Amino acid sequence: MRVFLVDDHPVVRAGLVALLGAEPDLEVVGEAADGVGALGGIATCEPDVVLMDLQLGDGIDGVEAIRRIRELPSPPQVLVLTTYESDADVMRAVDAGATGYLLKVCPPEELFQGIRAAARGQAVLSAEVATRMMRRLRAPGPALSVREVELLELLASGAGNREIARRLFITEATVKTHLVHIYGKLGVDTRTAAVTAAVERRLIRLPGPS
Repeated sequence: MRVFLVDDHPVVRAGLVALLGAEPDLEVVGEAADGVGALGGIATCEPDVVLMDLQLGDGIDGVEAIRRIRELPSPPQVLVLTTYESDADVMRAVDAGATGYLLKVCPPEELFQGIRAAARGQAVLSAEVATRMMRRLRAPGPALSVREVELLELLASGAGNREIARRLFITEATVKTHLVHIYGKLGVDTRTAAVTAAVERRLIRLPGPS
């Protein structure tokens, strides 16, 4: 199975090359440090599976790279391998077309099995992500939409209503409507409380250094 690596850390890529190279049925056919490089390399190497990190430094992020990869004429499967595990990250990656989502702390055998399953088009989730998603499905109360999660992340970054409207291409009135719905779903009545509740429930992650 032909594997292409996308990660902005060269040490991580080198480690994955060594790790996957020990498996007789897995071959690393290319690698890239960013989304643009990934798109060019994938077109040349024609891999079966792309291992994709979500944080790729400057330029397009992993989610946008996934979306563009899946729009290729004969796209490979994309398996996310990242340190980020918030519901927002998982939702966006899957919505963009990822067939699986693993964390970098997973055991090597889980990674190998995930790649093989992804190559067959099977959905793959790390145990931690699957458990939390199941808990979320079983939890009472309405779930946040993808747009509401995006809005919460902008709130967490300190954006005001006007900036949120500009970033999401909606009106300020629509932002206020979304906020009302978010407050009701989270059982809060302020922006700060909404962000705090979302972080505690791991619906979003606070902005941090890349």
